[in-house]
Amino acid sequence: MQRTCCMLVATLLLFHGVSAQSPATTFSAPGHREVIRDFFNRQAQVKYIYEAQVNAAGTDVVWTVDGEDYMQEIYVSPLTKPAQKRRITALAGERKGNETAPQWSPDNKQIAFLSEAATPGQLQVYIADAKTGKLVFPGPVSRFDGYVSHLKWSPDGKRLGVLYVEKASREPSPMAAKDRATGLIDSLVNNNIQRIAVVDPGTGNWFPVSPPGLYVYEYDWAPDGKSFAYTAANPPGDNNWYIARLYAQPISSFDTVVLHQPERQIALPRWSPDGKQIAFIGGLMSDQGGTGGEIFIIPLSGKEKARNLTENRSSTPAWFTWRPDGNILFTEFTGGSVAINTLHTGNGNIMQVWKGDESIRSGAEETSLSVSTGKNPVVALIRSSWNRMPEVWAGELHRLKQITRLNEATGQKMPAYANVEWTNEGYPIQGWLLYPENYDPSKKYPMLVAVHGGPAWIALPTWSASDFNTTVYTRLGYFVFFPNARGSYGQGQKFTRANIRDWGYGDLQDILSGVEVVSRQYTVDTARVGILGWSYGGSMSMFAVTQTNRFKAAVAGAGAADWQSYYGQNSIDKFLWSYFGVSPYFDPAPYIRSSAMTFIKNVKTPTLVLVGELDGEAPAPQSFQFWHALKELGIPTQLKIYANEGHSFEEFENMIDVSVRTFEWFDYYLNK
Repeated sequence: MQRTCCMLVATLLLFHGVSAQSPATTFSAPGHREVIRDFFNRQAQVKYIYEAQVNAAGTDVVWTVDGEDYMQEIYVSPLTKPAQKRRITALAGERKGNETAPQWSPDNKQIAFLSEAATPGQLQVYIADAKTGKLVFPGPVSRFDGYVSHLKWSPDGKRLGVLYVEKASREPSPMAAKDRATGLIDSLVNNNIQRIAVVDPGTGNWFPVSPPGLYVYEYDWAPDGKSFAYTAANPPGDNNWYIARLYAQPISSFDTVVLHQPERQIALPRWSPDGKQIAFIGGLMSDQGGTGGEIFIIPLSGKEKARNLTENRSSTPAWFTWRPDGNILFTEFTGGSVAINTLHTGNGNIMQVWKGDESIRSGAEETSLSVSTGKNPVVALIRSSWNRMPEVWAGELHRLKQITRLNEATGQKMPAYANVEWTNEGYPIQGWLLYPENYDPSKKYPMLVAVHGGPAWIALPTWSASDFNTTVYTRLGYFVFFPNARGSYGQGQKFTRANIRDWGYGDLQDILSGVEVVSRQYTVDTARVGILGWSYGGSMSMFAVTQTNRFKAAVAGAGAADWQSYYGQNSIDKFLWSYFGVSPYFDPAPYIRSSAMTFIKNVKTPTLVLVGELDGEAPAPQSFQFWHALKELGIPTQLKIYANEGHSFEEFENMIDVSVRTFEWFDYYLNK
């Protein structure tokens, strides 16, 4: 429940854009709407970089970036002369469309990519010459009709693999807006099944490889190109990712072998160079793509159990790749930062080779780095931080070189920040504090406590914090505090699992203790502290105001108020099995204990509630239920339901509205 079939659709439609009571009209920050709109307008000028891939030789890097009309464009340049970039495209004339997922061929001579050049809205596979940028074939080498992603060359460079949802009705992600569920519901379960498909570039023919009854999440080619390893589960895909298993299967048949049934979640299946083992990350994860856990390897023989290579590590491995010598390079969250390490698979020795107070990303949701195959690996990655705009960097880790300079002229103001560490109940806790703009240490400032989603996720330094775009509030005179409380990544699996069957208790105490530490060390006006969050953070905001009056105001985005009813309404109920161990129909006690509705009569805090109409991860009825209770209890509250939005919002004006409403709520109630 990170952030990126409502039962009460008819009721909810009555409340689109309608506030539960008259909005506050007096604010202490004149011009706040202009400040927020300026922030978003400057954000709109930022060139978002989606992926960066270095070739196997470590000589050139290709990346995808926002271009004209926010359409994604692909560029490639040599590492030695990054200014000599050239565009890779299948578009011609005035035609526009997204182009994405560039992948170097094993021999470095070609780049495969996905483009809408043939049909707007439909991605197809194209292949370009890496040196000239011209298409190797005159048109697409695929004929798909549906959602295409995860493009990968076969090891011999003769075929391409993708994940494909034929005639997809939506993006295959629980973050996306859900389809409206009408008709015989059971018959809808087997729609939108994601499978592995293989493309023959010479003929343009493609064929499905994985069985029609399995929903595939991630896959990897075997070194000989004759088999796949993948994670999969029975449909529905959004829900059953939480119980996915590791499979191996030859391309020639649907004869699958289950290699591993994990205790928790599983991600990043990666075949070893010798073809004898598969490595993966296993652990407690709240969302597909929000990878974190420990690195395991399992032999293909099936005679041995998976072996944990990073057991009891006090940090959280998040991505890895095999090296040609059979060892591993991996990234991890450590505290609130990111590190890159080498792992010797034979003796288990780990050596840190790079660390930064920043975020790094290279490609699709499961990618942190792109790495060459040479003895001294060259990497490509996208770096950003609280005070660093996103840019592509590449080179050997001890001497990274900036490849792009796409965002130097955006004029976006970057906040000052501090790394805050404290302990609570024996646990080490970390958080990030952003200072108000033009900070004056002789003055006291209000503070907003931003709780991240997950809970198995982490607040990392990034140029634009997610959900509420909370960095904007520093421009309006607020401290913003991001605690990585119990249940987060960054302190090892024991810490991530510490809030199992304990939501709202240990984690809330970690947050409250962090507020006290920050208040002692910095000039926080302790009478003007608010709490906000999206997804699990929204649920925590709901629960917090039932447990404490420490916060003078709250904003709950896409939260869950009653975990029992939530279980029956959402599209990811298997998510709750990881934390409560059982369905609420068999053991309701822990669900009741962690539900805000159980303690709703304790609430005294004015609370704004926000949610998307078609949110499958945090269905709108949960927000409606919480708002309705506060309204009846006479607590100041408003509810805003955003039409057609899912768990992650897509409409620019809706994102602005979320930030404006949130600021106005806090500015009014923290200053009363």
